[in-house]
Amino acid sequence: MDTIESLSDLISQHKSPSYIEIPGKLARTFGQTTLSTTLPMSKLFSIYEIDLEVQRQLIPQNLSKLMDYVLLYLDHGQTVYFPGIILSARGAGQYDESSQTLNLQAMEKCYVVDGQHRLAAFRRLMETLQSNMARAKDRREYERMEEITKKLRRLYDFPISVMIYLDINAKQERQLFSDINKLPRKIGGNLAVLRDQRRFYHVMASRLVQEYPVMENIRVDMHSERGKAPEYLWSYHLLIELMVGLFEGRLKSAARNNGYHYTEADLTRGMEQAAEYFELMLNYLPQPSKSEICWTENVQIALSLFLHEEAFKTQQFNVYNLKHAMQILPHVEWNEIYKDDEKDRLPRRSRIMKAYHFIRDFYNGHQLLLISDKEAAE
Repeated sequence: MDTIESLSDLISQHKSPSYIEIPGKLARTFGQTTLSTTLPMSKLFSIYEIDLEVQRQLIPQNLSKLMDYVLLYLDHGQTVYFPGIILSARGAGQYDESSQTLNLQAMEKCYVVDGQHRLAAFRRLMETLQSNMARAKDRREYERMEEITKKLRRLYDFPISVMIYLDINAKQERQLFSDINKLPRKIGGNLAVLRDQRRFYHVMASRLVQEYPVMENIRVDMHSERGKAPEYLWSYHLLIELMVGLFEGRLKSAARNNGYHYTEADLTRGMEQAAEYFELMLNYLPQPSKSEICWTENVQIALSLFLHEEAFKTQQFNVYNLKHAMQILPHVEWNEIYKDDEKDRLPRRSRIMKAYHFIRDFYNGHQLLLISDKEAAE
């Protein structure tokens, strides 16, 4: 009796005619046999499994962001890009040299080494669309069914690059997963300007510096991968944080409107309002300098949070309310914000909120006296 060494041997003995063909060419990668190919999501859905001993648990926040990204393609027709998926066959399948295909029996699966969140995002969207399709069918919403069908077809046909390791075990998969996620560096925020798909405030910050003369007075480093070069006042990251603070009254991590899909009109309106904000800032604060506390990172974020409340009192950006509130700025005693070593000792968020509350309290305590005196003098 022949020895059975794999699931393929077992299934082949029963002569099952059902198998999946995966076209691709063999190569040697890091001393292992690999097959490289490009597959539509419909075929990829049918061949992969998740081994939780190799993979970590899904991170809901990451999954949500990826689903939003795929929806740019499904809902708005924008081009989206994904790095390749890495799978491990663990000896499953038979490679046919003549047809250059890996033939997997219906019961055989490849295990995900890298790309779990990407695959989960596509699968969740597929399940959502299928559910919406069933609901539309029950309600006889035929136009809605046609729309969902088109989206499902586009999702199933979406091509993605795949590399399959044919002969590594679970231990080697864990090491490969660790190396993939540990060794490469995430792209710096400043280098993201090279990408076509960028979030709303990232594009706003980039174009604000490029197109509006007011920013010539506030030097922003748009070139450094991390932080800023010594000759610049602000980093690209800080400018984005200020946009979020001004328009949402939130810190960047809590931004709600920093999505990928937006209109040119929304972007232009935001840039014009931001330009007005910085023109007023230059008018009411000393000349931009690293030695001036009011131009430092934490205080500027605190100012954006405070001035958001004043500018949006009527739910819409009001430059007159903003200008009225900014009249208090020349009177603020900036050196009194932090006591002793608080500026260096406190966590970043605490420093921002301490500056915010100081400015807010100063405004509430002095606005009627100082602003009315200034307006009377004018």
